[in-house]
Amino acid sequence: MTYPHQRLVARAHDRLGLHRRDQAWLDRRWDDPSSRVLVVSGTRVRPVEGTLPWVPADQAPDGVRVLLGERDGTTSWAVITGPEAAASQEGEWYPLRGLLPALVGQPDDAPLVFHALGLAEWHWATRFCPRCGHALVAVSAGHELNCPKDDGGCGRTQFPRTDPAVIMLVSHGEPGSPEERCLLGRSPQWPDARYSTLAGFCEPGESLEDTVRREVAEESGVRVGEVTYFGNQPWPLPQSLMLGFLARAESTDVVVQEDELVDARWFTREQLATEAGSGAIVLPGGVSISRSLIEHWYGDTLPGSW
Repeated sequence: MTYPHQRLVARAHDRLGLHRRDQAWLDRRWDDPSSRVLVVSGTRVRPVEGTLPWVPADQAPDGVRVLLGERDGTTSWAVITGPEAAASQEGEWYPLRGLLPALVGQPDDAPLVFHALGLAEWHWATRFCPRCGHALVAVSAGHELNCPKDDGGCGRTQFPRTDPAVIMLVSHGEPGSPEERCLLGRSPQWPDARYSTLAGFCEPGESLEDTVRREVAEESGVRVGEVTYFGNQPWPLPQSLMLGFLARAESTDVVVQEDELVDARWFTREQLATEAGSGAIVLPGGVSISRSLIEHWYGDTLPGSW
């Protein structure tokens, strides 16, 4: 079975990492008429009629050139400009979350866009050296930021950051039985009726399985025992890697941590289908790993989504 979140990561591109410091090679690829560029203003992209606006390299504006990689003989790039570019041009510019509808229609481009916007977010947040405060300079085709020693910096290099986050479907009861239930929660920031799997970030020195147990206990008061890996999804909002797990509950009493959740509820499969079908609850979008976890446990597709 192909799960919903896998639609956006099905075709990885060759990132061509060995060529990032070869300026002559980079120049040749940039000048190749078949190369294409995604323009990113700050951390936003402007879809054109619902599609991603790749442009020829000779039509790209000035900015930081980022080599994304190659697929099917085509080299793809991103050019990261300042946020003022979006303000000076007509049309709506969207962060990654707003681009998801376009990516559903262009799933082959999704890994490239995740790559581009993940680096754009990092460039935006990492403009000065955390060691000495000097301005950083992009090198290695946009994949490293150097603190230039010949300009008074400390010479250290910064690399892109990815924060591991766990997301888990917690269940209780005899697997597959009508009485088996799953635990879903609702964040304080979400509109009424939106429910999803629980999630949280890994802390230093902590295993992923222990992160699952800790986060579920902190957010809902439920104690978790067995934890099984399910899959993962890049989620550069702004810089996460979502690691999905199936978790078995050893307790069922729910006591929500109100700064994390406003509600958490157990659902049987029948309750989940009925309430999702009626609109009483709204489940995550079809491209998220959260949706995949829920439908994997349910055993089929479910109606409705954010």
